[in-house]
Amino acid sequence: MAAKANSLMNQKTNSYALSEIDTVANSLYALKDHCKVYTFSGPLGAGKTTLIKSLLQSFDVHVPITSPTFSYFNVYENNKGELLYHFDLYRLADLNEFLQAGFNEFLFLQKSWAFIEWPDIIAPLLTRATCFVTLEYAPGQQERKLIYSMI
Repeated sequence: MAAKANSLMNQKTNSYALSEIDTVANSLYALKDHCKVYTFSGPLGAGKTTLIKSLLQSFDVHVPITSPTFSYFNVYENNKGELLYHFDLYRLADLNEFLQAGFNEFLFLQKSWAFIEWPDIIAPLLTRATCFVTLEYAPGQQERKLIYSMI
């Protein structure tokens, strides 16, 4: 993990009210030219799926966006023909299970982005063009702390 920490750049921390989620999503959307993969970490209920839903709307996805908890991933396409893959890896046991399912083929594709909840098991694959987002509870019940960095 030390090698990853040394290669991270631009680590930033922000606190936000839940009512500001679209503003937070737009700031992450602004990183899309650098980040082909966005990862989302944090405790259950911190708002990972909610933030991804708002971020996908920034990518012009205008269909119902649902959590892929039981299907592992959902695919969305916007009106530009760009593909957006939303993964939930909570139920995967290890990196080998991710690879055997062929999910690694959806990372870093042209005209596509991947949004991954619970990414720890695939950390070895995330060596470039990745935005790491961590959500934490802030002191107020309606506030969250967002920490993000890129490689």
